Amino acid sequence: MATEILLPKLGFDMNEGILTEWLVADGSHVSEGQPLYSVESDKSNNEIEAPASGTLKILAAPEETYEVGTVLGYIE
Repeated sequence: MATEILLPKLGFDMNEGILTEWLVADGSHVSEGQPLYSVESDKSNNEIEAPASGTLKILAAPEETYEVGTVLGYIE
């Protein structure tokens, strides 16, 4: 079963963030806890870890703004 990769809410007032870069290429194997992508909010830039292990399927393009909870990709 695929695990959704969601844009997390990193602060109380955060409603959207910028996906600055993917740290792993589409189709690559990732391990749970591995840094997966970087997101910029109003006050900080954070690396987000993979929520599961498997093959990465990227849906969202970097350097775009997304709302909190947007599905950025899947791990299958």
